[in-house]
Amino acid sequence: MVSILKHDHQLILKYYSEYRSGDWVDEKMQNDENFSVLSIFQLNRELLVERISDDFEEPEFHFLIGELIDDYYKIDNEVLGLTNNFFFHKDIDICVEHFHVQSKTSLLLQIDRFVDTAIYIGGDKEDILPFEAFENLIEIFPTSHEITLYRHAKVTSILTNYFNNITDKEESYKKYINKKTPLIRSELRKTFQELDILKYETLLEKLQQMLSNEISYSEKQWQEEILQIILLIFPKYIAVFEEVQFKDIYNNKTRRLDYGLIDFMGNLDLIEIKVPFDKSIVSVNPYRDNHIPNRDLSGTIMQIEKYIYYLNKTGIAGERKLTEKYKEQLPDNLEIKITNPNGMIIMGRDINLTMEQLADFEIIKRKYKNVIDIFTYDDLLRRMEIMIKQLRKL
Repeated sequence: MVSILKHDHQLILKYYSEYRSGDWVDEKMQNDENFSVLSIFQLNRELLVERISDDFEEPEFHFLIGELIDDYYKIDNEVLGLTNNFFFHKDIDICVEHFHVQSKTSLLLQIDRFVDTAIYIGGDKEDILPFEAFENLIEIFPTSHEITLYRHAKVTSILTNYFNNITDKEESYKKYINKKTPLIRSELRKTFQELDILKYETLLEKLQQMLSNEISYSEKQWQEEILQIILLIFPKYIAVFEEVQFKDIYNNKTRRLDYGLIDFMGNLDLIEIKVPFDKSIVSVNPYRDNHIPNRDLSGTIMQIEKYIYYLNKTGIAGERKLTEKYKEQLPDNLEIKITNPNGMIIMGRDINLTMEQLADFEIIKRKYKNVIDIFTYDDLLRRMEIMIKQLRKL
């Protein structure tokens, strides 16, 4: 039997056997040999603090495995074969299970393989491993049963491809893991909360200022400013190209796209940006009880659909030509792909639309959703306002 004791600033491993004579320990120490207990504690005569025996019981051996330094017990590295120093806070009720987990494995040794610094467990010292997290590691450490389930899952996942009537054990393994593993929610978003709030507040203020003074911008300047905002609120795009030229093979013409967007996979998308000028995005007066797209919106949709059609027809030759032209603006080895490009339209306002106009406009947007995203400037404002509110809830 093995247990851990605290005594006079020392951390003691107590060992005695109910089923086996302790003579083997005495023999090892007399021969000045190292020996192991529970397959993980490496002990020797120099670590012996006390040997307790009487005529009726097997001897009890006390070995020194750690010492109190300030508020932490430092574990003897050689006892567990550790490279890094490990410290347990003095208030922790240290027990064998903190060292010896399933499958006769040392948890500290497993941690030691993946870190390169001293590990403080518990307490309020900076850069510690919280005791709750350490206990979670003990909980999720694979048992012999889990290892067996994993082996069965790997074998049957292959066999089911070639034989009938094979029981797939993968589902059993997944259920076991899901039940065993505690849900630990990350605070990663909270880490960037203030920076993200500042970003969206700055963009929101910038767009509001632009919309209140749009007459002072040329069309080109307006587009350049809006592009900066788009790249920040749609981070999948990593580059924007101006005046993208491509061949219209049907009319033997060179077409020119004002701006092309490239995502992180190299896919090309199209964007059209129009100065709003407070124009209604749909008709004011209904046509047969429907508010239809205004002329600017209809024309822009048609233009983007034609450009997508022409671009798809350029094929591999078109991809290579664009990649070569813009390679200096792309990450190394990223190639432009023309695979059914998506379109984005930024134009108009919707703040003064009636409920009927808004409902019909939503139908228009959803009609083209699989090819073109249509955003009003009020859509962008709402998007940023909602993001700010949501981030403040974290």
